[in-house]
Amino acid sequence: MKDFNYWKNLYESEKLEEFSSDNVGLLWLKTKSIVRKELIADFLKINKITLHETSLAKQFVELFDLLCLDISKSQTILDEFIKSENQEQIKGLDTKQLVSELYKLKNFEWGGDYQNSLDKYLVSRYVKVHKSFDTLMSKFETEISAAVQGYVLNSWYNHWSSILIEHIFKSHPAVLPTVGQIKGVDFFINNIPFDLKVTYLPAEFIKQKRKEKGFPVELTFLKNKAKEAGITFDKTASASDIFYEITEKMKDRNDKFCADVMETLKREKLEILQAVQDNPKILASWLYENQGEMRFGSENRLFLVLVDTDDFNNSWKLKRNLDLLRPTVLKYLDNFKDKKIEDLKITFGYKGKSQTFTALSDIIFVVK
Repeated sequence: MKDFNYWKNLYESEKLEEFSSDNVGLLWLKTKSIVRKELIADFLKINKITLHETSLAKQFVELFDLLCLDISKSQTILDEFIKSENQEQIKGLDTKQLVSELYKLKNFEWGGDYQNSLDKYLVSRYVKVHKSFDTLMSKFETEISAAVQGYVLNSWYNHWSSILIEHIFKSHPAVLPTVGQIKGVDFFINNIPFDLKVTYLPAEFIKQKRKEKGFPVELTFLKNKAKEAGITFDKTASASDIFYEITEKMKDRNDKFCADVMETLKREKLEILQAVQDNPKILASWLYENQGEMRFGSENRLFLVLVDTDDFNNSWKLKRNLDLLRPTVLKYLDNFKDKKIEDLKITFGYKGKSQTFTALSDIIFVVK
């Protein structure tokens, strides 16, 4: 029987596919969304519902069981309550001021090679490496301070720009938000639960596709062309610094040879971009299969992929460009009703896990 514990076990096992096609599963997720002390109290008061239980965990079970008595009516009153709460949350956000704050970040540099955890990075790079206290102290001036500052600033930028972007989605009538945070669900589009992921065209994905297309490795290509052009660079620097130095020097020189080199790289990237725009499942599957181990999830995901075609490395700036984001997102949502579930379905595997996962996923490309 698909009772409360059935859906709870599915959710905790990260097997979320069935929630997308079952009204009782949807009801469970929506109920979970309002199981917060203030929210559930308001919901009960508005709908004149009395619960006997006092702890939130037990109230969740009791309320869900009550709502299951009339699923259609319960969906309606839950939707109305959630939309009302969302409007109150939107009123509390000063969008113009927040955008202005985000424009104060001029550089997007993490200051380290960690992927999922600053704590793990600091422990593995410094705590377990340096026996000397004085050496460790010296690293604060040269490395640790920059790593922590970069992590905090970039995390701040990602957090608040993501809230702005979520509010664009939540303003559309086809979208029902989760007013209380639910792991793996940011909102429902036409009753399909989605987790929103804002990202860019990944460098590793581009590298893989370049290899498949027979294009040379970007850095190797640039180094060879720099040699032809008589452009010197610091060969002892990191790969990213060498890439930056050569491209900047080629832009500054701005002769036909250097312009052709930069145009070739751009054309090849645009070819890769066009291929995934024509078939988004290629990139969606790759993003699932190559997600960080610490943040692995198999929930339905809607990817918002931002691409600045003039400079792919500056795509991060598009997260605060609401004039570009808003019309693209709203147009996608206007047309979502025409999408077929089968077209959204993808299957993928993950390193270290024996099972095959299934999810509903799509990509919105925002291209400048």
